[in-house]
This record gives sequence, structure tokens and C-alpha cells, in this order.
Amino acid sequence: MARKRASEPATITTTKGFTVATNKETKPPPPPPPPQETSNDQPIAPPKKGFIFKLSLLLVAPYFYLLFFHYQIQHDLIKPILINAGLSLAGFFLTVKMIPVASKYVLKRNLFGYDINKKGTPQGTVKVPESLGIVVAVVFMVLTIVFQFFNFAPDSNWLVEYNAALASICFMTLLGFIDDVLDVPWRVKLLLPSIAAFPLLMAYAGHTTIIIPKPLVSYIGLKVLDLGFIYKIYMWFLAIFCTNCINIHAGINGLEVGQTVVIASAILIHNVMQIGVSTDPEYQQAHAFSMYLVQPLLATSLALLSYNWYPSSVFVGDTYTYFAGMTLVVVGILGHFSETLLIFFLAQVLNFLLSVPQLFGFRHCPRHRLPRFDPQTGLLTGTNDGTLVNFYLRMFGRKTENSLCVHLLLVQVICLCVKFYLSPYL
Repeated sequence: MARKRASEPATITTTKGFTVATNKETKPPPPPPPPQETSNDQPIAPPKKGFIFKLSLLLVAPYFYLLFFHYQIQHDLIKPILINAGLSLAGFFLTVKMIPVASKYVLKRNLFGYDINKKGTPQGTVKVPESLGIVVAVVFMVLTIVFQFFNFAPDSNWLVEYNAALASICFMTLLGFIDDVLDVPWRVKLLLPSIAAFPLLMAYAGHTTIIIPKPLVSYIGLKVLDLGFIYKIYMWFLAIFCTNCINIHAGINGLEVGQTVVIASAILIHNVMQIGVSTDPEYQQAHAFSMYLVQPLLATSLALLSYNWYPSSVFVGDTYTYFAGMTLVVVGILGHFSETLLIFFLAQVLNFLLSVPQLFGFRHCPRHRLPRFDPQTGLLTGTNDGTLVNFYLRMFGRKTENSLCVHLLLVQVICLCVKFYLSPYL
């Protein structure tokens, strides 16, 4: 995200005394000026409700059309999906209400940053509350725990994997918040998801096979290939990549949450399509299981986006990017489409490939690999840093921050459309 961390440690003023012979009485030093009032109690900008309402209609309308009209889905599957959707809607409004409250607390603890992409303007001097992804994560955890009461019996086979998924998400959220507070180095960040993924991988009892793409079947001679334990190693690396890739593809207002919202919407559509075309009850339940986690993620993320969209009044922090990445990994693994999950992350894969020289030390990697902001024109110019943000600016010229975010999210949408177009051939 486009911010610069700042803190305000207490200052200690020391004075040195000198004995000077004088007939005049030494005057005591003047009292220090009274401290200025901070902006901790000032409210943040209100949520952008109109924008979020239009965006929600655009993203959710295809999902509900497929769910209710296009496919004939059994009532036993639709009922828990609708209960989950109702809880998610309540979570949206709860998150909208909680973010301003949490903002006051993080400001009091000096967890704030300055927007680097507005440096040189009045907005660049505003203290923006940091790590507000913790609100989304907490509301998400509450929703998913409450949902167990409505859907899972105590002896349900899915309950073990469901709770393992929540354990991994909760663990990753904690590690993300620790990173926000302690500012963990990059090399350590790569290891954090590998630890958080262990509860899920140990509880995973699904298949370990991959479906060979149709164009390659004639060359390999197999339609399905069982990888055994290697499949779990693949999932382990997938957790490391997906959790970090959202954190890497960042730097402008709304990009981290926006890409999560777009990917989550596409996964919902994918799940409905797979349920609609399948007659296997276990396969259908796996994709419904995935939807139970994606719907709360989408609703709470939309609430956060209402504050994080340009101009951002809160920063999401590494807490959110790690939380969102791990949730999407869990959704893909427990929905039994982890082998195709990377297709949903095509834009993030491209950003990672552009970042490899700097991430692995072949080129100098600055702390903030952000575009250069011109306060006179309000435009961003791409630098030579290896990110998709800078690459896009170098290819298509300077843009405003808001316009650049919209363009990058459209690139994400195009990548997802390619995925849906190629699905029948894979």
C-alpha cells in the first residue's frame, strides 16, 4: 500500500548546566508550550457507499443469476448458502460500523502512516490509521464460527477441515498483525505462511490428483494423475505464494482490497458453475464449502474497500493482505480446485515474475517500490522497479492514482475472463 510508517516516540529533553559568575539572578527556563491536540479523536472520512453499492451489483449480479435462474441447484445446497449470505450481509454492515471505532484506537497507539503517493499535497500530511485489516479478519472469524451452528453437525466430516481452515486463517492474521507492529523483514515474511498453513495441510483429507489438460492427454496418456504426497507439497508452496502475492501487488489506494474482491467474486461464480454442471454430491458439497468462506470474505472486504478506495481514509496493513491471501488459499484447497487456483492469480503471477530480480537480491530492492508522484500534476510516473504497477505506467504512460487502480483491476478482470474462456478446454 502507498504509505510510509510513522511513529511518535517520547522525546527527552536534556540540558547542560554551566556555572557562570554573574550578579544577575538566573531566571528559570520558560515553561514548555502546551502540547497540541492530536487528530486521534477526529472521525475518518465516511465510507463511499454509492461506489460500493454499484460495484456490489456489478460483481454479485452474475453470481445470483447463475445460482437462482441458470442452474437447477438442489434446495439442500441453496439453503445453507443463503444463510451464509445473510450472515455475510450482516458482517458487511458490522464492518462498516467498526472501522471508524478501530481507527481511533490504532491512532492512539501510533499505528498510522502517511500516503507517499500524495506527498507534497495537504493529503500527504494526514495521519492515516494503519492495520485496519484486523477489523475485517475479526468480523470474518465471528461470521464463520457462528455459521457452524446453522450448517454443521458435531459429527460432520467437514467440520474438522472447516476448523483447520479457520485455524490457519486466524494464525496468518496474527502473524500479519505482528508484521504491522514489528515490521518483519521480507525474507521472514516468505516463511510466515508456511507455518500458518500447517493446520490445514495436516487436516486435509481430499484427493491428491490433478486433471491433465485436454490438449496434453494424448501426449501423456493419462486423464488424471495421482501425485500423492507431492500434492501436499504443492499446496504448501501455493499457500506461501498466494499469501504473499497480494501483499506484493500493492502500492496504491484500493489495490490490495480491490484485487481480493475481484478474485473472490470470480471464485463464487466458479463454484456455482461447478455445482450446476456436476451430479456428484461430494463434489458439489466441496464447492458449497468453498462458498461458505468466500461470501463472508467478499462482504467484509467490500466494507473495507468503502474506506480504502481512493482517496483512502484507512490503510489495510499486512494484516489484511495475509488474511485475504490465506483465505483464498483455504478456499481453493478445501473446494478441491487448488490445481487451478493459480489461474485466478494470473495478474499476481505476472507481478511476481517482474519482482523476482529484486525479491531475490539480483537487483537493489528499495523498501517502497512505488511509482513517482508529481504533486504539480497529480500524476504517477513508473519507475524501474519490478512491479506490475510500474510496468503498466511505463507501458501506457502517466496516470492518476485512481485511474491506475481501475486499470489494474480491469487487467485482473481480463485475466479471469481468460480463465473462464479456457475452462472447457482444460
